[in-house]
Amino acid sequence: MEISEHIAALRDDGDLMAKAAAAAGPDAPIPTCPEWTMRDLVRHTGTVHRWATANVAKPSSEPAGPPEVDPDDAALVEWFREGVADLASTLESAPPDLECWSFMAAPSPLAFWARRQCHETGIHRADAESASGPMTPFPPAVAVDGIDELLVAFITRRGGRLASDVPRTLGVHTTDTNDDWVVHIADTVTTTRGHDEAECVISATASDLQLFLWNRADRSTLHVTGDTALLDKWRDSVTIRWGG
Repeated sequence: MEISEHIAALRDDGDLMAKAAAAAGPDAPIPTCPEWTMRDLVRHTGTVHRWATANVAKPSSEPAGPPEVDPDDAALVEWFREGVADLASTLESAPPDLECWSFMAAPSPLAFWARRQCHETGIHRADAESASGPMTPFPPAVAVDGIDELLVAFITRRGGRLASDVPRTLGVHTTDTNDDWVVHIADTVTTTRGHDEAECVISATASDLQLFLWNRADRSTLHVTGDTALLDKWRDSVTIRWGG
């Protein structure tokens, strides 16, 4: 996906999330984030948006500090919408050669922030929708990009909980776009793009895989072959905090 496409998806999911939050109300529990209410979810996502905006708007080699957050319930949804709009416009106006702090490999810092905030917002939009109804499917291209970010960039960072004393392999296949990845799990994690043999292979639409791999849906929508214990390890080990 191009930066402009990430920003467009960010706007779309931000709008859907705001509508879901307004419909459910601030006290609604979030099934996909059991310890959170809608208030917690919206404040978290809106805070991350403002933090990302600060990193892009005032470039520095160090991360921006956490923004102050204190919207009351009556202003919560509009506060969230303002944050989405400010983030999207800041990304759109940033120069392509922007130099600023980021925390994952990407073609450029601007590409990193546009991609990360696109998928940050998309996953939390799904969380918000889970409070009162079904989750809107991700467009296939967005879901494929989100899967790729998670498998290639996120879980391969040092310090993650996904590890195995005995090397394991998980294959991922999208049935609607025909994309493939193989996750190699040992004391560190590496991911290769393309089809190869794996101990466990999961197949589904890109949207369903995106939700499963981010631990927002169970395996009922998947076709699974091989050692399903590897999926339990995934569920127990892959948790993303602050950035998603």
